[in-house]
Amino acid sequence: MAYIPSERILLVEDDPAFGTMLNEALDAKGYAVHRVSRAEEGLECLRSERFDLILTDVKLPGMTGLEAIPHYKQSAPESDIIVMTAFSTKEMAVEAVRQGAYDFFSKPFSLSELEIVVRRCMEKRQLQKKLAQLRSTLLSSGPAASIIGESAAIREVKERVERIAPLETTVLILGESGTGKELISDTVHALSPRAGNPFIRVNCAAIPENLFENELFGHERGAFTGAAQQQAGKFEMAERGTILLDEIGDMPLSIQPKLLRVVEQKQVERLGGRKPISLDVRIIAATNQPLENLIREKRFREDLYYRLNVAVIELPPLRNRREDIPLLAQHFLNRIRRQLALDVDGFTPAASHALQQYDWPGNVRQLANVLEGLAISAAPGLIEERHVLRALGRVSSSGTGEATPAHGTPQFPINLKDAMAETERTLIINALRQTQGNQKAAAALLCLNPKNLWAKMQKHAISLQDITAPLS
Repeated sequence: MAYIPSERILLVEDDPAFGTMLNEALDAKGYAVHRVSRAEEGLECLRSERFDLILTDVKLPGMTGLEAIPHYKQSAPESDIIVMTAFSTKEMAVEAVRQGAYDFFSKPFSLSELEIVVRRCMEKRQLQKKLAQLRSTLLSSGPAASIIGESAAIREVKERVERIAPLETTVLILGESGTGKELISDTVHALSPRAGNPFIRVNCAAIPENLFENELFGHERGAFTGAAQQQAGKFEMAERGTILLDEIGDMPLSIQPKLLRVVEQKQVERLGGRKPISLDVRIIAATNQPLENLIREKRFREDLYYRLNVAVIELPPLRNRREDIPLLAQHFLNRIRRQLALDVDGFTPAASHALQQYDWPGNVRQLANVLEGLAISAAPGLIEERHVLRALGRVSSSGTGEATPAHGTPQFPINLKDAMAETERTLIINALRQTQGNQKAAAALLCLNPKNLWAKMQKHAISLQDITAPLS
């Protein structure tokens, strides 16, 4: 790999013969070398010039190379530092790295050794520059650009994602169903140094308990009946990348101690295996459940919670950032128009206002699904208030189209059990009407598993006639 003189090295070496030899060797490799004999001179150079690498001896007249490291880091935080000395000890090497040095090696050393270390340092810098450019691109047009909104709440989320993503730390994403936890996990991975490596998603709510261990950790051949060949688990599949443990609150209690060992030791042991397998995997966990409550109910281990609760990203519900609803609605409408080739011009002011007044219990996911139905209903033309009110099942009995308040005051006394059952029945019927009886789509609107929706339909005796009847 040929290097151009734009890669500059500040050489701090007081031995004239040795300094000349290093200068000539580095210059022959294409580096632009500026040589000084004292740390104080090096610091003076850093006030006006930029260097990719500072190559310094330890034993210098005046300030030593080790003493100078913090000053170098303060004056040129972007520069890497390599320390050389003829009086090396293990303690000195540890101290140099602790102070911020990139590498450390002892004199005498071969020029080929020096060239390898310098080349690796420069290659690392080039990679960091590419990653910075990638992050910039992603923030403007990639996954991060899909985090739509300008509210204070969502700006805080964006800033936290950008700050946490480059770090090699476990991430816990909290938020109600439909707030965008999967989008945030995608963005964290895409903006991390692991972006080019696997991103494995595991839905903890969808795996039967008896298959959980095999799914996560894999098995050896013959580990159980039917295990005809070795199989890697999800953690091994995510090697050098990221694993998302979605709905972590639904992970069986029996599996949690084994996950804790993986988090703590960075090792996994397959079913039927005799030795642990080391892992290089970043863990992202996500849940819509308050884990503190699950701990109190003895359904989630406290020690696992503390291991996961390192870098937390909490997503606000849509009702707490209503000012973002018009931006989100326009974003989804633009996407729907492209996908379905619909001629929908936008929203009337009244329609936009109606969208903002609704509480959106299913959050952003529900808004996206509702927008698709609205676009179909309104094409060609504008989405009007009547379209929104009908889609949300909130047209008044007088037919005036007035939306009911987001939080109405009930008339007491009231039978709470009956009222809750009636509300649930009404919401299910409205979701089924909106999706023309498509139970899978209706379940998504209600943030339910389709099987759970079917069970509730049976419980409330919801029939085809209920779904096809006119909206009241």
